[in-house]
Amino acid sequence: MYNAAIIGAGPAGIFAALEITKLRPDWKVVLIEKGHKIEKRKCFLREGYDKCPRCRKCGLLCGWGGAGAFSDGKLTLTPDVGGNLVDYMSREKVKELIEYSDKLYLDFGATDEVFGTDMKVFREIERQASLAELKLVHSPVRHLGTERSLDVLKNMQDYLDKKITILNNVAAKTLIVEAGQVKGIVLDNGETICAEYTIIAPGREGADWLTQEFAKNKIGMVNNAVDIGVRVELPASVFEPITSKLYESKLVYYSPTFGDEVRTFCMNPNGEVVQENYNGISTVNGHSYAEKTTQNTNFALLVSKKFTEPFKEPIQYGQHIARLANMLGGGILVQRFGDLLEGRRSTPERINSSTIKPTLTCATPGDLSLVIPYRQMLSIIEMLYALDKIAPGTASRYTLLYGIEVKFYSARVKLTNELETEGVKNLFTTGDGAGVTRGLIQASASGVHVARTICAR
Repeated sequence: MYNAAIIGAGPAGIFAALEITKLRPDWKVVLIEKGHKIEKRKCFLREGYDKCPRCRKCGLLCGWGGAGAFSDGKLTLTPDVGGNLVDYMSREKVKELIEYSDKLYLDFGATDEVFGTDMKVFREIERQASLAELKLVHSPVRHLGTERSLDVLKNMQDYLDKKITILNNVAAKTLIVEAGQVKGIVLDNGETICAEYTIIAPGREGADWLTQEFAKNKIGMVNNAVDIGVRVELPASVFEPITSKLYESKLVYYSPTFGDEVRTFCMNPNGEVVQENYNGISTVNGHSYAEKTTQNTNFALLVSKKFTEPFKEPIQYGQHIARLANMLGGGILVQRFGDLLEGRRSTPERINSSTIKPTLTCATPGDLSLVIPYRQMLSIIEMLYALDKIAPGTASRYTLLYGIEVKFYSARVKLTNELETEGVKNLFTTGDGAGVTRGLIQASASGVHVARTICAR
């Protein structure tokens, strides 16, 4: 019997545990994570394998630290980016939670440097963006880099290991709900965890499980916008005038043809493109490091589309498109922008003759227009031309497009302002998997908020 059980050791779950141990040091807390400890997580592709073996539990997505552990560790220090916490509380409250969470990262070894704080520089880049019909969102960034991010997470793991019970390599299977109140969890090894409070923070990897489990318990959910797009890779020099000052530029564009929102996401100066595995589906992402650099910069272009009734399966929609890309390419597809415009597939010969050397060498040259719906594809093309106005060279014929990038946080749980599920008492849901957040710092802040709520009871 525990006072609190936490499902998922991503930033939301970790920060919930940190705050509970601070406010209620006498409480018994269990943190359940279906992946490995941070020091045992690994990816075969990163270790030199030619093809992704599609591990049953992807080492990049599962394990201590969640899907963000092997990312480049960007903490976007603003309520305006990375989540929807302002829908549940005041903007000032979200700012306080972000500042508090940021300080915790510093306490556990994060770097001091923050990019994007010079407002004079920001205003000039904002002016250039507005002339191209782009909206630049002010988003100061603390960049850890993958190596430092792993060190920080290891420090948190070692600290909590002395304070709470951590269960690795075991997954939550079923929630125990009786008379409108959560009583605990049944694990996939048959063990039952009883707890007064349960926090579900499964991240994007667990979003599908969360959706199915909540439907079974008649916990209300609404559709978030579905984010589908590509990862763009180009010479680092193209975006260097912007990344050298802001590190990451959060740019939003409304495509003239359809009016859909297109945004840049997860910009990695001098980084590399990587492959991930969501339950057997290969998707693409990007990383950058504190020490190791490449000659390229990559970022995602995501098209957001919110569906209405009767559509209720946004996660399955994203999975379907990603599977189609996998079917055609045996994994990730890559295409030159010029080939896309000319209506032809890229070939190994065309990729090799380009001025850009791909950092994801296992991607298959192909034709993304056979995969991405016309509406999203046209919006991406229009966004690339808009970006070319502030970063000449973006719309080069050699620019590489990898697909599919899709974010599995499209189902959003109906929650109170305390992030407690409507209809089931003492069951709290937070982080990216619940559709509440979509970035490291807001996920961390949401975990702190839930912990404070529980401890106040």
